[in-house]
Amino acid sequence: MSNQPSHRVAVIGGDGIGPEVTAAALEVVAAVGIRLDTKEFDLGAARYLHDGFVLDDATLEELRGFEAILLGAIGPAIGDTRIAGGVLERGLLLRMRFGLDLYINYRPFRGVEGSLAEGCEFAIVRENTEGPYAGEGGVLRYGTPQEVATQGSVNTRFGVERCVRYAFMRASQLERQKLTLVHKTNVLTFAGDLWRRVVAEVGESFPDVEVDYQHVDAACIYMVETPERYGVIVTDNLFGDILSDLAGAVTGGIGFAASANLNPERTGASLFEPVHGAAHDIAGTKKANPLAAVSSAALMLEHVGESDAAQRIARAVADFEGDVTSLGTDGVIIQLQESL
Repeated sequence: MSNQPSHRVAVIGGDGIGPEVTAAALEVVAAVGIRLDTKEFDLGAARYLHDGFVLDDATLEELRGFEAILLGAIGPAIGDTRIAGGVLERGLLLRMRFGLDLYINYRPFRGVEGSLAEGCEFAIVRENTEGPYAGEGGVLRYGTPQEVATQGSVNTRFGVERCVRYAFMRASQLERQKLTLVHKTNVLTFAGDLWRRVVAEVGESFPDVEVDYQHVDAACIYMVETPERYGVIVTDNLFGDILSDLAGAVTGGIGFAASANLNPERTGASLFEPVHGAAHDIAGTKKANPLAAVSSAALMLEHVGESDAAQRIARAVADFEGDVTSLGTDGVIIQLQESL
């Protein structure tokens, strides 16, 4: 039995392949010698369809008391129209982000062999609690020919600055210290100006970090054509959401993409999840790719202070050379365990 201290972790397997990949990630964590005190929470589409429960105040407060949350995937099967759009996204995922103040979405990427970004390593730091996702707006004269829908973007100096400062901190830890602000300052002049001024001011405290700027549409081109130009990208909630999926595609597919929703001040439990979705069509077939969940678990271990174990798992994932489709979930885990 390991002498490592136990860490309290909430596990939300969720839907589809979510429970399978979180279980696989926990197997790898155990194999590296880390003991976790886990509690499972039944949340997601299946729970909502069963009894209408999404997330109440008491459960949110209970989640706050854990060191971390490991989440698999949330969502109904494609084509299942029994759950209206936004019920789970806003009622569960965004509510955890806002309620636990998970204001940083950190997504590291490493281009796998054969990908457009093969050999490239970079990260996206996305502001995670403001922007259009804050929910400012409404609908007037709903369902009529005169309907009006507004959706505002909230950008506070407080929110922008703490995100930018975190991004600079991450950039300062890289061998090549570079930060790129991605926005649309030529059109979104109010929010864009705030982001640019904050980057310039915070950057004065990080003189060794090279600072660059790109419009978001240009970044979509450069990320495909020359991904090696990036170190850390910092951007707002909506642009970060889109760019993170693009980054997953150019580095090998979202089956490899991990993410951390962080509360750096630790006033709430940070949440770690793969971003590949529930993939109901392969649930139960043992074909799910667990690498993104395993990488997310490595980010979780880094967060709770188990840096050595986190690095060992990250190296095992980086050195993985098997064919996920032929190995299946169990085969992937066996190979990772053998390389730890």
